[in-house]
This record gives sequence, C-alpha cells and structure tokens, in this order.
Amino acid sequence: MESALVPDVVNGNGESSLEPDVVNGNGNGAQDALPPPPPIIPPDVVPVRADTELPLEPVKKKVLRVPIARRGLASKGQKIPLLTNHFKVNVTNVEGHFFHYSVALFYEDGRPVDGKGVGGKVIDRVQETYDTELAGKDFAYDGEKSLFTVGPLPRNKHEFIVVLEDVSSNRVNGNASPDAGDGNDRKRMRRPFHSKTFKVEISFAAKIPMQAIANALRGQESENSQEALRVLDIILRQHAAKQGCLLVRQSFFHNDAKNFADLGGGVVGCRGFHSSFRTTQGGLSLNVDVSTTMIVQPGPVVDFLIANQNARDPFSLDWAKAKRTLKNLRIKTSPANTEYKITGLSEKPCKEQMFSLKQKSGNENGEAETLEVTVYDYFVNYRKIELRYSGDLPCINVGKPKRPTYFPLELCSLVSLQRYTKALSTFQRASLVEKSRQKPQERMRVLSDALKTSNYDAERMLRSSGISISSNFTQVEGRVLQAPKLKVGNGEDFFPRNGRWNFNNKKLVDPTKIEKWAVVNFSARCDIRGLVRDLIKCGEMKGIRVEAPFDVFEESPQCRRAPPMVRVEKMFEDIQSKLPGAPQFLLCLLPERKNSELYGPWKRKNLSEYGIVTQCIAPTRVNDQYLTNVLLKINAKLGGLNSMLAIEHSPSIPMVSKVPTIIVGMDVSHGSPGQSDVPSIAAVVSSRQWPSISRYRASVRTQSPKVEMIDSLFKKTSDTEDDGIMRELLLDFYVSSQKRKPDQIIIFRDGVSESQFNQVLNIELDQIIEACKFLDEKWNPKFVVIVAQKNHHTKFFQPGSPDNVPPGTVIDNKVCHPRNNDFYLCAQAGMIGTTRPTHYHVLLDEMGFSADDLQEFVHSLSYVYQRSTTAISVVAPICYAHLAATQMGQFMKFEDTSETSSSHGGGVTTAGPVPVAQLPRLQEKVAHSMFFC
Repeated sequence: MESALVPDVVNGNGESSLEPDVVNGNGNGAQDALPPPPPIIPPDVVPVRADTELPLEPVKKKVLRVPIARRGLASKGQKIPLLTNHFKVNVTNVEGHFFHYSVALFYEDGRPVDGKGVGGKVIDRVQETYDTELAGKDFAYDGEKSLFTVGPLPRNKHEFIVVLEDVSSNRVNGNASPDAGDGNDRKRMRRPFHSKTFKVEISFAAKIPMQAIANALRGQESENSQEALRVLDIILRQHAAKQGCLLVRQSFFHNDAKNFADLGGGVVGCRGFHSSFRTTQGGLSLNVDVSTTMIVQPGPVVDFLIANQNARDPFSLDWAKAKRTLKNLRIKTSPANTEYKITGLSEKPCKEQMFSLKQKSGNENGEAETLEVTVYDYFVNYRKIELRYSGDLPCINVGKPKRPTYFPLELCSLVSLQRYTKALSTFQRASLVEKSRQKPQERMRVLSDALKTSNYDAERMLRSSGISISSNFTQVEGRVLQAPKLKVGNGEDFFPRNGRWNFNNKKLVDPTKIEKWAVVNFSARCDIRGLVRDLIKCGEMKGIRVEAPFDVFEESPQCRRAPPMVRVEKMFEDIQSKLPGAPQFLLCLLPERKNSELYGPWKRKNLSEYGIVTQCIAPTRVNDQYLTNVLLKINAKLGGLNSMLAIEHSPSIPMVSKVPTIIVGMDVSHGSPGQSDVPSIAAVVSSRQWPSISRYRASVRTQSPKVEMIDSLFKKTSDTEDDGIMRELLLDFYVSSQKRKPDQIIIFRDGVSESQFNQVLNIELDQIIEACKFLDEKWNPKFVVIVAQKNHHTKFFQPGSPDNVPPGTVIDNKVCHPRNNDFYLCAQAGMIGTTRPTHYHVLLDEMGFSADDLQEFVHSLSYVYQRSTTAISVVAPICYAHLAATQMGQFMKFEDTSETSSSHGGGVTTAGPVPVAQLPRLQEKVAHSMFFC
C-alpha cells in the first residue's frame, strides 16, 4: 500500500512507513482494525470445490471462503528466546456484560448536532449533572453515537437537558470595547457570550457478554468479541483524552516538548504511543508501540509561516498561500489567552482594515454611537497594546463570513498538538525517518516508561471490567532459519552471512550483453568518459560484456529551463536523428539528485512509446560499489539474472519445482492523504520461465482513488475478450514456460488489513479463477493466498542484547492468532532502528504445504530480489509490485499539473467509482522485462 504517502505516523524504526494516517509504530493504520467476524456457515453446507465437472444445476448459494485455521507449528531452525511488546491482560470478570447505548444529541430547537468534538463535552456534562440518576456509572464514549457501560444504566432510555458555554467562542471577554453593552453593540472583535442548550437521548442498543473475549481467545471470534475489544480500546482512548492527549486512531500523543522533533517547514514530529488489545494464542494482550505523527509547530503564527514558506521575514510571505495553510487551525490570542479557530485573513493590512466600533456616546440619552476605526488603532489606542510589526501585515480573522473578527498577527499563537496532514517534502520525510529511529534497547525502555505513565491501573472502567495489565514484555520462542544457498556465475555456490553477500570476485549467474546503447546526459556535471570506462571494466569483472556506447547525447543548455516533457521530446529528436536504429539500452544521467520531474516523462517515453530499457542515475560519488549496484539493475532489466537459489537451479523447491507454479505479488498504491482525486495504482507481478522463481514481469492499471481491492484482474470486454491483468500474466507464463499452464498459483497480497481478508478471498480470488476459466473452462489450478503486512505494531527483542533479532527469525507461537494460520518473519538484518517483522497470514492453501516448508519458501523469496545483495524484509514479488506501481505512477504525475486539477482545491468528492485515466501500456519489447528493477 505504500506510495508517496505522507507518513502520518511513522514507526520508530527509521523506516518511513508511508501511509496514511497513522503510520503507526510502523506503518499503515488500517491493520489495527479488528477483523470482521467469519461468515456464519450453516452446519449442513459442505464447501464445494470449483473443479467438480457436473452439469450446471440450479444456482446454489455460494459458500464464502474464510481464512483457514493453523495446521500445526513449524519446528525448523535454531531456537532463540525473545521478548515482544505485548503485555498480558488478565480478565477476571467473564460473567459481566458491557451495555451498549446509542447516543443522539440535539440543539434546543430539535436540530441534530453534527459538529465533531462537541459530543465529548456534552456527555461529560451529562455525567457531572446527572450522576445520581445514572447510578454513578462510568461511561466509555466513542465521541460519536456509541456509549458503553459496565453493567446496565437504571433505565433503557434516558433523556437529559444540559447547558454548555458556547464551545466555539470560548467566552472571550478580553476584547470587548471598554463599556460594551448587550450582545448587539459589543465590538465586532469578539462574539457575544453564549451558552447553548443540548438535549441528549441515551437509549439501550445491545448487551455484550465479556465471555465473548474468552471465546475469541479460543479462536471463536464473533461480532460480540470484536465489540467487546472495541469497548476496551475506547476505554484506553478516553483514558488518554482525559490526560490531554491528541488521539489518532489508536495512537496517543502527549503535549510534551521532549517528544517533539523539528522536521523543518513548520512541521514537528511528535512521538507518542500506539496501544490496542489483541487476541493471541497466549491470551489477551495489550500491544504497545512507539508511533510518531506530524503536528504544526506550536507558538507564534508568524514564526510558523516563516518556517513553512522558508521566508526571510514576515514581509516576504505569500499571503494567499498563508491563508490556505492557516485555515481551520486553532490559535490562542494574547493577552486574554482565548482560543479560536482561524477562518481566514483580512483583505487589508492591520493599519488599513476598518471595522465598526460601537461605544456609548457622551450625550444625555446615552445612545450608542458607531465609530469606524482600524484594527491597529483599536488595539494600540483603545486597548493600549503595543504592536511592533503587525501594522503592515494582514490580520487573522476568526469570525463568521458575514461578521469578521480580526486580531493583529503578533497577538496570535498556534495551539499545540494540531495535526499536520499535508504531504511531507522529501527532506522532511528523510528527517522524520532519521529522528524516529530507535535502537531495540532504547525502544524497550521507552515502552516500559509509556506503560508506567499511562497508569492503566487507575482507570476505573478497566477495574470494574475486572481487567489488569501486566507490565512485563511477553516472552516468546523464535526460531532462526538458515539462509538459503545461492548460486552465482561459474557454477559457484555460497551461503549469505547475516542476511548479506557481495559480488566481489564473483560473476553473475546469467550475465547479459550490452551492445547497442548510448548515454543521455540531462546536464549532470560528471566525467562521462571516466564513468563509461569504469562501467565497462566493472561489467567485465561481473561477466557482463559492455561494448563502447554509440554516442553521448548532451542536453543543449537552452533546453534546461523548459518543462520536463519538452526536454524529453527534444532529447528524443536528437537521439533519433543520430542513431542508426533503436538502441537496446539507454543510460540516463539526471542532474544532481534524482530530479524526478524528468524521471516520469523520460521513463514513459522509453517504456511505453519506444520499448527501450533505460537506467537512470544521479551520479555523485561513483565507485566500484555504486557501479556494481547499477549493473545489477541493468542486468535484471535486460533479462539477465544476478544470483539465484541453489534449489531453484537444481530444481528442488518443495511443492513448487515438480508442478508448474506461478508466483504472483499484488499491491495497490494510493496517492498522499491530501490528494483525494489521484487514481490508485494496482500492480501485479508474476514469475515467468518456470521452474525459475527469480524472474518476474509486471502488469499495472489505475483504478478509483483509495480503492484497495484490485478491480481489473478479470475484465471481460466481449464474449471472447478479457482485458484483465491475470490473462496477460498467465499467457506470459505459458509462453515462457515451455507451453505449460500453471497448475498451482501462489498469491502474495500486500497492504490489506484483517477486515479485508474476506474480500481478498471472495472478490479478488474469484476474479482470478474467472480469468483462468475464461482461458480454459477445464483448468482448475490450486491456489495459495498469503497476505503480508508490514503495518502492525508487534516488535521482537533479544533479552539483554543491544542487537536486533538475527535475520531469518520466525515466530508462530504465543503472539500469533489463536485460530488463523499466521506467523511473523524477520528475514532482513536490522542495521538501524528496530527491525520491523513482516506478518504473514496464510488465508488459503490448497497445495497442502507443511508449516516448515511454507515458512522456508517465504523466507527464500526474500533472497531472490535482484536489486540488492541483502535479504529483504518482505518477499520479492511484493517489493517488485511496489516498484512497478511507483514507477508507472510517475508516468501520470506530470500529465495533469494544470490549474484545473483538483489538487488545487476544486476536488471531486463524489462517492462511488470515479472514471480514471488509464496508464499507457508498455511496448511489447519491454512489457515482459523487469523494467521496474
């Protein structure tokens, strides 16, 4: 799911988990949603396999697939004791019940309350005012329509009237003109003192037995058990809210400057904690982890704007941009220290902005007279407040559209803990990743402190539910799998050590030839002749024969200011006029860092218009290591192979080498949280040339924004036409694997949360089966479906050691699901921060893998990634799907940067599928290559 996302919360692993909203203690927030209940299947329904060739009978109700149960634990590997950030929860009151009540809030005149944030204040007031009528019960309130209690309230329906001081105007008296009379003739600068009356209806909705938690721990999950755990999560959220925390999903952030890290541009990384209840094989546990979210730099508004726009002083600010940035942020004004929400800026500077000031006049009948004064004049002369620099700058408006309320800029300060939700710049993201890294020992210390600070023992609702939380990390047993043996050139075998290897003095297992090629230089300052000479020499050492390039095409200096598309067009005109025919390969030098403005149009031109393989580099320090890495990518793109598994060469992979098997990696990447209209990109990669499991190709499509299920796996355009992704991949497998159809299809799916497992099994898998049937009615391949999640909050530690867990560490006990078939794997060597394990969920296995074979197979797929000489953290097909989605996403990036596109505010927010621009298809010559490498 990762894409150019704002990490909204980043994990403290120094990995920017890009994703939306909370990039939690490690990544995408959605994973923490509880899974939906398995569909209830009537006891007499027997699941029917699709391959029984019977005449068509009347349509039977389709039996929904549900995730399979664990078939046993694996045992291979060297045992290793570990600790994990799960804290055991004891539940003593299993006889008790949570009572669920629905809450309806109305204004005095009967209109329903729809503003967010008011509910909490209203319900608090209900509790204070009517404590005895409510039998002194504590509430767990979700801020919207649900409220929970332990045991019932006295009646099934309660109605209350409560009065709150106006939530929005926060009873300001500081700005009244000296003798303001009643509401109407008070000075415009503040809204009159209001109190609001609310009518609250609380009515019984359901009864949730705590026994449901005990059932869930036996693997019998139900609607009730999820509701019961949701109540516990709400209690924790409320506990944090009472301590003044900012809440983001299940993460809590305290207002404490020592948790703040400046990321530049007026954005601050704020470190906090994620905590959620999980059912595991070892019982109920509280999973606590570090997470970071972005907030707006608190303090004077002017300081924030200068940092945000990187301006010299307040007089060089772009006020149109400032107005967009500030809208809806909350400020405190001095000297009264009152809180408001910013609605806009004044049209004119403070010294010129007029408003009507009503004052009692000195004449006998004491009628009020209205003076027109400037905001500056009012504050300086009437209020006697000194203004140093605001006179020539716009004022902050906190009023309504028809009744503005102005404050001079220097009297306004931004309140702390306000989320910053826009996309981060590359620089900010890098800074965030660096500042949120924590070594394992430090992370454990921070988590222990967090539990102490949270002081859950003092939470009355947890106590009355009979719940207590241990303060010790849970002990689990891990196993370290041996790294698979790899094969390189000249028949040489070797074992990677500590998840890494290198190609010093080794040749590539299947080197390619680079014959017809040229260099294209978009104004990078670099010794090109030296670079080419070293590339040829380095290639020779790795077994790649690199001929001299046909030519070096230099961009003419007058083109450098032109738009990216124009620069690429011009360069291609030059190439076409001089090259004798289409080159096999172009090496492209981008100026300085990867100047991504050229990257998208350049890749698109090469891959979809001309079918030319291209490698972009942004050379700064060029040494042998750098050139080797570049050659690894070029070799893979041109159809070579750098290294492979020894068992793939022989071929002897259990379950896979004997029967034609295709391995598929699927991922969907979404735009940044701020962009509601950017199409999502679905990428599916598949293995080719069976029995190889190291060569892949990709198929990429756009789909409606933010849609997670891939909708184009099967796309019937007529009775004989299927334009879907799977057809393309299956045909390629057939052609590249001696005309064999795959009898086994192993699918790795990335980026879905537990609540979407059933959709993967019943929507996506159905489309894939249809695509197979469309090619051949009688063909019934066996399926394995595995979901990989990086965005969860479980971490593992070696007791008493400063090091991360060793690469190859697998855990399938104690903290895994009580029923489902899941395991955690740390295939990579964690060099910085704390290793983030990948959580694999085996949803379906018709091939019948043993637990050991499956874990070893998944582990070995972390060693076939052609771009690097290290084991990677998630299987290669999924990494390739990310790469393909990201690269083709760049194709679209520069097409619609026109003012009409809705990233400029005119966004389309209609529900339902939006027609999206399709990606250009790749040229036949490169479509089956590893162009994404």
